[in-house]
Amino acid sequence: MWLTERILMVDCDEMKKKSIYLCLAQMSRSGAEQQYVKEAFDTNWITPLGPNVTAFENDIEQWMNRSGSSKYVTALSSGTAAIHLALLMCGVTHGDEVICQSFTFCASANPIIYLGAIPVLVDSEKDSWNMDPELLEHTIQDRIDKTGKKPKAIIVVHLYGMPANMNRLVEISHKYAIPLVEDAAEAMGAGFDNHYCGTMGTYGVFSFNGNKMITTSGGGALICSSVEEKNKALFYATQAREKYPFYHHESIGYNYRMSNVSAGIGRGQMTVLDEHVAHHRRLAHYYRSAFERMDGILFHDTPGTMYNPNFWLSTILIQPSVKTKNKIDNSFPADMVAPNENVEALRQLLQMENIETRPLWKPLHLQPVFSSFPIYENGTSLSLFRQGLCLPSGPCVTIEDAQFIVKKIQEFIF
Repeated sequence: MWLTERILMVDCDEMKKKSIYLCLAQMSRSGAEQQYVKEAFDTNWITPLGPNVTAFENDIEQWMNRSGSSKYVTALSSGTAAIHLALLMCGVTHGDEVICQSFTFCASANPIIYLGAIPVLVDSEKDSWNMDPELLEHTIQDRIDKTGKKPKAIIVVHLYGMPANMNRLVEISHKYAIPLVEDAAEAMGAGFDNHYCGTMGTYGVFSFNGNKMITTSGGGALICSSVEEKNKALFYATQAREKYPFYHHESIGYNYRMSNVSAGIGRGQMTVLDEHVAHHRRLAHYYRSAFERMDGILFHDTPGTMYNPNFWLSTILIQPSVKTKNKIDNSFPADMVAPNENVEALRQLLQMENIETRPLWKPLHLQPVFSSFPIYENGTSLSLFRQGLCLPSGPCVTIEDAQFIVKKIQEFIF
């Protein structure tokens, strides 16, 4: 365990000599993270609360409210914990249905299962790759017809830092009076119509995992619209202890509060958040211009002027007509839904050059663990999964690295 942590803390320039990674955390050059962590040790605040936690929440609120919102933040142990608490505060209980975007990482939907509720999966639109608004409305109407009641909540994901079509999705949420949870785990710093992702729904969620826009090693945050909601989230995140001098519990709570040490890392990371977002966008700009001149490779670009993605991961689609210069080493079961052979072949070729790439998220309705739940599909996410590849995009990736990646892709395809 110590060795793994030590490797992850090696300076980015040192690691780059060995491999080009998708998105690895980068500490501030000022060493602010170490300063705040040292303060936690010096003051003996090695607890799941403390001055760093409070200050980190305040830093996020001040940063986020620059866009004109008025939001409140509760720092938690993970983004998944934040989704769990958001659903709990939406009133989701055993047997309720919760609509969730299918094209996402499983952590978006797992908290639905934690609460004994039923995921109802909805496919994506082709432009943003996120939840299809028209299919969402059809799903709501169909679930009402079939079950006699509305779904209890909607989880929308801003995939790879590309905002969903929030104007339309929020409109539908309000029309049917169903709370909307924004999973902005990958989208901190991205925006739609001059609003930050995570601030437009009933609740918003950030992740500070080690590969996100900023990191606290592990951690997340729940974004609320009022102090009362923030305090309620904090109540559930700290074992739901009632206000008595002894431990008295009338509700089930959770141990979800962020540690004061982790929050110290987060405070330092907030000093470089805008710099990280700008760097991801610079890499995306280079990839976009490079792939415009390459037949059969499509860069996933901004759908319109209202969208302001952070490009957490730059992604491409490899058309089936593209050929690669190696034969695939395919170890997938014959009946498994997997990326197209040319996508996997290119991934393997790049891996031999120590370039880490990754297929797009496999849609939840194609995952065995979610296969029994209702799915409203249009084929978009399946097509994207078969053709897509994520490219190195993090703060450790230089323009020279990106040029090398593009050069290798050019060499490997015809």
